[in-house]
Amino acid sequence: MPIHFASSAGPSLGVEMELAIIDPESRELVKGAHEMLIEMGEGHTDGVHPKAKAELLQSTVEIITGICQNVAEARADLSATLAEVTEHTARRGLLLMCAGTHPFSDPVHQEISPNERYHRLIEDMQWPARQMQIFGIHVHVGVRSGEKAIAMVNALSAYIPHFLALSASSPYWMGHDTGLASVRSKVFEGLPTAGPPWQLSGWAQFERFMDTLITARTIATIREVWWDIRPHPGFGTVELRICDGLPTLREVAVVAALSQCLVHRFDMLLDRGYTLPIPKAWVVRENKWRAARHGIDGSIIVDDEGTTVPLRDAIAELVEDLSPIARRLGCHAELQDTLAILERGPSYIRQREVVADGGNLLDVVDHLVDELRSEDGPLPRGEVAADTRRAQPA
Repeated sequence: MPIHFASSAGPSLGVEMELAIIDPESRELVKGAHEMLIEMGEGHTDGVHPKAKAELLQSTVEIITGICQNVAEARADLSATLAEVTEHTARRGLLLMCAGTHPFSDPVHQEISPNERYHRLIEDMQWPARQMQIFGIHVHVGVRSGEKAIAMVNALSAYIPHFLALSASSPYWMGHDTGLASVRSKVFEGLPTAGPPWQLSGWAQFERFMDTLITARTIATIREVWWDIRPHPGFGTVELRICDGLPTLREVAVVAALSQCLVHRFDMLLDRGYTLPIPKAWVVRENKWRAARHGIDGSIIVDDEGTTVPLRDAIAELVEDLSPIARRLGCHAELQDTLAILERGPSYIRQREVVADGGNLLDVVDHLVDELRSEDGPLPRGEVAADTRRAQPA
């Protein structure tokens, strides 16, 4: 089955951000997306808002950018749509947050969005699909051909632990500390077509693989292949789907910058006639687990002999390597913010600090709501944004 790849002329950028809708009293996830999106769609073509979308659960709103040329443009695009969504949630007395999981809501209480595709997914997958009370950040980077996209998917899989550790924001699941930095990544792997990508020899093999899955009725469309990194033929992009939901736009900009710089570097290497490296599948899976478990304090395997290096060092080295490319792409400041995350700690660390300082999981939700409201990124430890702390329910 031939699959057309819509070529992108350069490393254009698109970002998707899944937001959780929160009840201000209970701090639980609460439905509201369906009615809100109908209202937001008024005046738009077919009554559909171009940058605010439904997701599997009615407690989720996804905001997306248009086709952007750089990270600053993507961040501004997200910020504008986030402000619009916030107006609609505030009008309903609701709040927003973004993290890989909600700290204590139970998936059993979530309502599915009224969409035939989502209900078919639940019917087909059953329990694994019912657990998908998770939130992520997806970054699309434009690529010129499907052949290049497959080569890049293979090579980018070596960086799954880097992205996952920096974005890890899901230490809690249904009221318990899981001991993981990212439980979301493990929940998502419950779906049969999720997880690290299969390493393929080229676009022709990708086409054959998709044909097999569709013929066997494993999937209905290639949109149902939810690899951590995948080619997106319709958009002409490589899509990085590794990251947990990120509480701040500053952190979203960091992973967007890393994504765009890496894809651009690989594109230049391919143009110069180099063959991109393909990491061993078992190393990819082991390193992803290490990042999910230990976050930035883990170590990753770097060769077949089992040599390991601290993930903090590997991330810092990657930032240094990509800095010249970031300057050319205009995202050097955003790339350097990677080091600020390493110093301050990703969201999983900040959430646990709330509890370690005497708070509870209600306070963790408040903390995440406050961070999303902060355009400048994570607040210094111990500092609370004025007028955003909510009273504890009786």
